[in-house]
Amino acid sequence: MADDVSSLVAAAGEGQARAVARLISLVEDRSPKLREVSAALAASSGRAHVVGITGSPGVGKSTSTSALVAHLRSTGRRVGVLAVDPTSPFTGGALLGDRIRMQDHATDTGVYIRSMASRGHLGGLSASAPQALRVFDVAGCDVVLVETVGVGQSEIEIAGIADTTVVLLAPGMGDGIQAAKAGILEIGDIFSVNKADRDGANTTRRELRSVLSMTTHGDDAHRWKPAIVMTVATTGEGIEELVTQIDAHRDHLAASGELDRRRLARARREIEALALTEVQERFSHLSGHADLDDLARQVVDGGTDPFAAADRLVEQL
Repeated sequence: MADDVSSLVAAAGEGQARAVARLISLVEDRSPKLREVSAALAASSGRAHVVGITGSPGVGKSTSTSALVAHLRSTGRRVGVLAVDPTSPFTGGALLGDRIRMQDHATDTGVYIRSMASRGHLGGLSASAPQALRVFDVAGCDVVLVETVGVGQSEIEIAGIADTTVVLLAPGMGDGIQAAKAGILEIGDIFSVNKADRDGANTTRRELRSVLSMTTHGDDAHRWKPAIVMTVATTGEGIEELVTQIDAHRDHLAASGELDRRRLARARREIEALALTEVQERFSHLSGHADLDDLARQVVDGGTDPFAAADRLVEQL
């Protein structure tokens, strides 16, 4: 069954964790069967609420994600976790492991956890993340939590893949100012001031509220006022309120039509990315082609300009 896509998809739909893991591996490794996997997953996608968890390193993303999983499971929801980790320069795999960060949930059959390597992809996400989300969808997940690497300004890419984006901040890290600089305020639907038991937490909340009051989120018909929740993920304090706000945002998206708009934009970006990848692969096959060498010689000799040469090359694709 390991290489039978239809059987894998059927098994994943029945909640078999091994089938879910195998499908994500096929996606992440860009298997020759990737197109077949994508076609098999297409009809079952779009049900899960995708929640992005992002923030600077050290704010407690993994701990918060684990606490969210625990609360969501207490309400009977099936949960998927896609933890996008830095890439090992030696193996190309994720540096951090599933069991290390999510040991409390590793044996829960209602939770699917997967660490996925970013593999140099900008934005703190993996290029394979959209297809991996579809696998979780097929597995019947009600909520999928996507935790990013947390790599500064490029972490804002999470907004392009999530229905709801939760931005974590922490006192004493200058996060209020850094968030404004990095454009995080524009992508956050909900802000969690984690480690709220530390000095400066209320100051961070006041600064954040002040800056948010000067920003707008969408047009009048789709206006959502970002919530600020104080949490202590290590104890679970504030996590129930955070889930309440996540659910409220999902309801708002559905009622306003914004959920459909976001998912259309997500699909458009994914199609564009796949098309560009296909073009790049075709160009790579021309890297040693005589026509390309001839065009390069003409540019060097002044017989043509780079733009004209590029146009002629594109015509050959």
